[in-house]
Amino acid sequence: MQIKKINTFLVRPRWCMVEVLTDEGVSGWGEAVIEGKAATVQACVQEMEEYLIGKDPCKIEDIWNLLYRAAFYRGGPIVMSAIAGIDQALWDIKGKKLGVPVYELLGGACRDKIKVYSWVGGDRPSDVAAAAKQKQEEGFSAVKMNATEELQIVDSYDKIDAVLERVASIREACGKYFGIAIDFHGRVHKPMAKILAKKLEEFSPMFLEEPVLCEHMEEFAEIARTTAIPIATGERLFSKYDFKRLLSAGGVSIIQPDLSHAGGITEVRKIAAMAEAYDVALAPHCPLGPIALSACLQVDAVSYNAFIQEQSIGIHYNVGKSVLDYVKNGEDFKFTDGYVNFPKKSGLGVEVNKALIEEENKTPHHWKNPVWRHKDGSIAEW
Repeated sequence: MQIKKINTFLVRPRWCMVEVLTDEGVSGWGEAVIEGKAATVQACVQEMEEYLIGKDPCKIEDIWNLLYRAAFYRGGPIVMSAIAGIDQALWDIKGKKLGVPVYELLGGACRDKIKVYSWVGGDRPSDVAAAAKQKQEEGFSAVKMNATEELQIVDSYDKIDAVLERVASIREACGKYFGIAIDFHGRVHKPMAKILAKKLEEFSPMFLEEPVLCEHMEEFAEIARTTAIPIATGERLFSKYDFKRLLSAGGVSIIQPDLSHAGGITEVRKIAAMAEAYDVALAPHCPLGPIALSACLQVDAVSYNAFIQEQSIGIHYNVGKSVLDYVKNGEDFKFTDGYVNFPKKSGLGVEVNKALIEEENKTPHHWKNPVWRHKDGSIAEW
């Protein structure tokens, strides 16, 4: 079997799909995207195509190292996201060729299903209690919300109080043991992050995500000393080398590598195993489409330290199209009592609606991150 062609598609709401075709008619799918830079990652995949034509798609480890190590400049969001999408597609091909789900090729599942959580509140969180209660009634036992709007390096306590009131409203509406994950989204800097981490402790959140950016990963240990709440991060890290530095720095209890940003299944499987050695949990980042979600589930299935999975059905970013629109076997991704079973079909387990993908690609999306500013006119972290 040989790779003969790679197709890329920009589809709503903000995704880039990759299709790897072989001379034996078996094709594989991946998602290669950085949200807001989809066309840039698409171009990177297209640049990599010439290295892949004629290669055996089942030699996944060799191809991964070719794309990573044969380039003088390596790592970073664009290159690693391009590799991730191709890697997912190669695992999809190999699983289909052998007639088994990808997780069977990774050693077999160590669990039957995994808990999932759902987003509430949007970028500027509001009515989170009602939204969380609705998710609870749908069977979810956990949600995630953005903590704040704009927050300057040192800001006023009225914004702190607004965060506390929102979290308190969910705790009151959903009960003592309902999971509340609070995403600081990189909007908070160390001075305010330490205050929030301490004050939020009374509500027993499931975790605090990105209390500061990974650019300041040496600060996680200091923030962790102020609170008993587990700290989660990792969506903006892109390789096992990034995570090596993070884990060595300490303070983090949960890592959140993104299967479409951090080198795909091949790399994240290694990152997960490395985190297990530090007794750190795994909760893959995935506000993306069905292929990315299924790739996450393959790694969740075989990673002892995986405990919960993000998914983007109903997320505020998904305008125009959503996850299951691109899937013919949507019943395989049904959530029951806040859990999802692992895919049963071979490869990644996604029957892709290629006709819709091709139709969407005729008018490629142009999704960009919003630009926020503080009252003084300076740029705010989004």
